[in-house]
Amino acid sequence: MSALPPCPKCHCEYTYEDRDHLVCPECAHEWTATAPVAADDALVVRDANGNALQDGDSVVLIKDLKLKGASAPLKAGTKVKKIRLVEGDHNIDCKIDGFGAMALKSGFVKKA
Repeated sequence: MSALPPCPKCHCEYTYEDRDHLVCPECAHEWTATAPVAADDALVVRDANGNALQDGDSVVLIKDLKLKGASAPLKAGTKVKKIRLVEGDHNIDCKIDGFGAMALKSGFVKKA
């Protein structure tokens, strides 16, 4: 049995092969055995339409969002400027005029 390289993301030694990919059972990271291993993977966040988002982009809400403690929901069509991408469930940090700082899910926005 050949020795497989450890996971480049979490350094787990229990990696396994799945066709032409190597898979980490702990963090679910997948990579190809022939591809060079990057030191850190870039965060890829996609909007509701599948377009890749980047820091500083402008997005538009596609759905009314009810907020706890707010008197009115955020309306669909609200434009949000200068987003910042972060890891986690709510992967967009931004400031919305009239509401302040917020964390949004990328599934509720589209690129403007």
